[in-house]
Amino acid sequence: MILANGNVYDTSCQDELLDTLEERLNRTLAEQSLSPEPVIAAIDRLGRRLDRGEFDSLLSQVELADRYLAQIRPHLTREALEYKLRVELGTDAAPFVTRPPEGLPPITVRPAPLGVLLHIAAGNVDGLPAYSVVEGLLTGNINILKLPQADNGLSVEILRQLIREEPALADFIYAFDTPSEDVDALLRMAQLSDGVVVWGGDGAVSAVRRFAPVGVKLIEWGHRLSFAYLSGAQERERDWPALARHIVETRQLLCSSCQVIFLDTDALGEGEAFCRSFVPLLERATDRFRAALGEKGEGSLYAWETRLEHAADRLPGTLFPGRGCSLTLREDRELELSPLHGNVLVKCLPQKALLPVLRRQKGRLQTAGLLCPAQDRPALTQLLARAGVTRIAPPGSMSRTLSGEGHDGEFPLRRYVRTVDIQEPSPDRPI
Repeated sequence: MILANGNVYDTSCQDELLDTLEERLNRTLAEQSLSPEPVIAAIDRLGRRLDRGEFDSLLSQVELADRYLAQIRPHLTREALEYKLRVELGTDAAPFVTRPPEGLPPITVRPAPLGVLLHIAAGNVDGLPAYSVVEGLLTGNINILKLPQADNGLSVEILRQLIREEPALADFIYAFDTPSEDVDALLRMAQLSDGVVVWGGDGAVSAVRRFAPVGVKLIEWGHRLSFAYLSGAQERERDWPALARHIVETRQLLCSSCQVIFLDTDALGEGEAFCRSFVPLLERATDRFRAALGEKGEGSLYAWETRLEHAADRLPGTLFPGRGCSLTLREDRELELSPLHGNVLVKCLPQKALLPVLRRQKGRLQTAGLLCPAQDRPALTQLLARAGVTRIAPPGSMSRTLSGEGHDGEFPLRRYVRTVDIQEPSPDRPI
């Protein structure tokens, strides 16, 4: 399925559409511009239709649709989008004048979209491909979306409905279900773009680096590692169950999901005591989540696979098994990917070793779920920030997103714009 200029085409039309794409893009760039207002208005109206239940059939293909809707709905309001623009672009969203020293003539600084963005989207979050396009629209760019294989038409339908709300967006949105193996088609799209926005793991990022033409801006949103850090006496009755729910409900598939629970100690005995206490909380969260999801299989398979790997001595550490979940206490201190789906790594990491250990994953760090006494939080927050962590939150809120937050330590909208400096000729100086 392909979306171009507001119309849906069969995949077989890809080459024909690509043959005319440069002409379409150039015509739009020459004749049209897009301000944030129509985009904001269209999304706000879309959100109101969502509240009226008009998209219930579309949401039925999303797992845990109620929870998903609760997460995304606050971002689909005029207030949230205007706030996002103010926070991320600030005064850069409007032209302003600078006055250089030494009596030189003033310079008008005008923000402008990059032009054309190619979004190569990942499929680990429902709706993320469409939201990436929305960020491109808010900054006035034309957007070409390469759909993830697992999208199943969800993003195209969202974008179609957005165009229905504001027909002027039709010339600023293209979506292709091009497979990743079709490098020739992706290269053609990249050659027509001013920036390539890539979401995904190291393989996806490396592939884009290989084929992206020189001069095209690469905007990488690669996979990141997140963790929980537990230090000192904590509110166990409140915070430990929240961490367990986060681990189970995200299935540890998000960049913000907890992969390792680090304990502020170097005593393995304390790690064993924690695992024995935490496994029942993880079991309860697993039972509730799977009952809500109506399935029992996937997490249990991962849990049994983890047990078999331990039994075959292919996984190091001490296993603490639970119903459809597990903890593995390891002696090393490294941050790494867990076995996923409620199967979590636990490691001892005293504060004195925290920064050097995390620095070994610099550039990959994202969220730290910090659980500690209130009086220790400022110092630990500063230490985590110095180590390279870009987001610090309570463990139960590690994957909760808020309007105006950065992403991986940067504001996305700032990466999708450029500045144009305009110097007027001075009558007393030669041009």
